[in-house]
Amino acid sequence: MEFLRSLRRLWRHQLFRRLLAVRVATQSCDGLLQIALASFVLFSPERQPDAASIATVLAITLLPFSVLGPFVAVVLDRFSRRQVLVVVDLGRSVLCLGLAALVATGLRTPAVEAVFYGLVLLAMSLNRFLLAALSASLPHTIEPDEYMVANSVVPTVGPAGALVGVGVGTGLRLLLGQSMPDFTANAVLFTVAAAGFVLSVSLALRIPRDRLGPDVEEPTRAGDVVAGLVEALRHLQQRPAAGIGLLTIGAHRVVYGIVTVATILVYRNYFHTVDEVDAAIADLGLLVVVTGAGFVVAAAVTPPGTARLGVRRWLVVSLVASGVLQVLPGAIYATVPLLVAAFLLGVTAQNVKICVDTLVQAHVDDELKGRVFVLYDMVFNMALVVAAVIGALVLPADGKSVLVLVVLAACYLVTAAVFAAVTRGLAMDRGTESLQAQPV
Repeated sequence: MEFLRSLRRLWRHQLFRRLLAVRVATQSCDGLLQIALASFVLFSPERQPDAASIATVLAITLLPFSVLGPFVAVVLDRFSRRQVLVVVDLGRSVLCLGLAALVATGLRTPAVEAVFYGLVLLAMSLNRFLLAALSASLPHTIEPDEYMVANSVVPTVGPAGALVGVGVGTGLRLLLGQSMPDFTANAVLFTVAAAGFVLSVSLALRIPRDRLGPDVEEPTRAGDVVAGLVEALRHLQQRPAAGIGLLTIGAHRVVYGIVTVATILVYRNYFHTVDEVDAAIADLGLLVVVTGAGFVVAAAVTPPGTARLGVRRWLVVSLVASGVLQVLPGAIYATVPLLVAAFLLGVTAQNVKICVDTLVQAHVDDELKGRVFVLYDMVFNMALVVAAVIGALVLPADGKSVLVLVVLAACYLVTAAVFAAVTRGLAMDRGTESLQAQPV
């Protein structure tokens, strides 16, 4: 109910509605693009994927922007952000058409795959660029006292759009797979994604060119970026609640990322044979939707949870619960227990993220929040890549390993214990005062 009240409050702003429409459209296309990518790379009937191939995909899609991301502010502070939205999604539409043409050939030679991964790298890096532009544009669409309210709404609506794209992409891929070769069906998915990005461009054009900023008279220079990040790191040392929060979510994402890689392998190689492509796609698509539902539920349960327990204890509870759920029902290798585990671990994972978001928002000085959130994004993405590399080293080909899950559960519990120990005595509930005053 609180989410709906917040959304109604923001809905009166025409620019917010239009910017939110762009976000939902582009993230829906992102979801569809990811299904097309997964179908081509991980669900090809010609090959059995392994953890190394998943690590490669994650490295290609996450690392480039993690390195270049801090310099994005230079562009976003110099050029019309509305134009950035338009040009980036037009570019992604062209890249998707290129991917469609490449996949439609049916060739899987080293040269073709090198070009394919190059185009994917560009498309996914542009995705992170566009999300940064959307975040930088948000304050121009609402009142100054509504920024925190918007930050509680937008992170839920955007991923919901991605889930819509995943659902549509999965259903379309299964339907097309019944009447055409797999490579042709994948090419159609990339083409539909291209059309979706054009739709996103048309929605962005409804926003006046100069209404999303930038407003600064002296834009950031590229040479200032490194110095700014160093200043942000020093600031985090002085604000341990936020700094420890970032380290904690980095540790959490490494463990959660290994679990994600293992789950993909289990659904692809343990539950199904290499030629059961459609069944594997359908089952994994359902898993993604169930996990996303867990993320949405977390947005509803975290505010009352932190109101009752406080941010620190709620975060500890979420980490401990992750460790328990990792083994039971997570280590029961059957579809229903894994769906239950995916949902509950989705809730606890998003609980952790919401808590860390709150710690950064509440404990970092406003003039440094942008740089700290850049660091946050780098930690978040690089942790997933590290997780994929570790997964490639320790996971069997079918992903099934009770021992690995037990070790990962222990890692969750150790993270919870260390976090509880190093934050004892820290005031970590700043920014939740209005929740504390409400009945729970």
